[in-house]
Amino acid sequence: MPETATLNPKVRLRSLDVFRGITVAMMTLVNNPGDWRYIYTPLEHSEWNGCTPTDLVFPFFLFIVGVSITFALENKKNDLENRNKLVLGIFKRAVILFLIGVAINLFYKFSFSTLRIPGVIQRIAVVYLIVSLIYIYSSRKTWLYVFGGILLGYYLLMNFVPVPGVGYANLNPETNLGAWLDRTLLTEAHLWKSSKTWDPEGILSTIPAVATGIFGVLIGTFLKRKDKDNAHKVAWLFSVGVLAVIAGLFFDLFFPINKALWTSSFVLYAGGLATIGLTLCYWLIDVQGYKRFTKPFVVFGVNAITVYFMSGLIPHILTLIHFKADNKPVNLLGYLYNTFFVPYFSPINASLAGGLTYVLIWFVILWLMYRKNIIIKV
Repeated sequence: MPETATLNPKVRLRSLDVFRGITVAMMTLVNNPGDWRYIYTPLEHSEWNGCTPTDLVFPFFLFIVGVSITFALENKKNDLENRNKLVLGIFKRAVILFLIGVAINLFYKFSFSTLRIPGVIQRIAVVYLIVSLIYIYSSRKTWLYVFGGILLGYYLLMNFVPVPGVGYANLNPETNLGAWLDRTLLTEAHLWKSSKTWDPEGILSTIPAVATGIFGVLIGTFLKRKDKDNAHKVAWLFSVGVLAVIAGLFFDLFFPINKALWTSSFVLYAGGLATIGLTLCYWLIDVQGYKRFTKPFVVFGVNAITVYFMSGLIPHILTLIHFKADNKPVNLLGYLYNTFFVPYFSPINASLAGGLTYVLIWFVILWLMYRKNIIIKV
């Protein structure tokens, strides 16, 4: 029988590492298909409104950032003598993360005139900074007010504020208020290369992304409560997750679930599913004590930033290595894919096999790092 565990604030929460690891492994898979022309629908982003499993990866990660903040800062925030030092460290980490994201964009195309300023890591940095400061300087009641205020305020902004140059509020890709703000402040040269007219990690949609981080803080704070037993925590957290999903689906009726816009309904829907996922992991791993199967996900979870940073750069580097095969110019990445996958599978299954193999390669790398206790943090 598995041993029953209780939550010790001083012990690293294994279920959180596992949940993070599952999210990072999924991110690695969806970001690295063998062939971008052939992808199963659940492994693609929704075209606009709606939500696929792939759309949940980023909000899950921001939710995890919020939960992690409560475990990292709970004791430190009450140390008033060292608060300035704590805040300085938070700013430093956020700046480093932001610059890493910009450096990744610059690596793909070394041109400051067309450098994409927004990005995934940049948004993580901004959300981490804002949510950490909110957590340190305010109370739980304030977190709830800010969370609700963001959801309501963003709904009103996007649905009722006329867009300059368009004349009316709308939620279309190129003419919504967020797209206009991105083009105005960043100019088209510094936006997502696939559109140049709007950015999925743009300025205005980062505000509701902060709400996703606050959602994680609220869940993490409840998870750490010492006056509640494990059964009470699991029941309440699961209920909160289900209610948030229902609220998101209801909100979807007049503010559609949309990852690119990070709509208020998307915050509730994704946050609810993240809460359910983390609660299930917590119950199974930290309460019931089933831990044997968790190691593969833990190794992804403890080196999450390393995986994100390197798993995107390595394929790009391989495409820069050119040579001739059968008298035809090829790059190394394409050669490996066409040699080991294309001849043995249908196009879409070859693409999936290529992505899964890449995840497995990273698992081996991360396992070796974990064995040697190499954990790279920012």
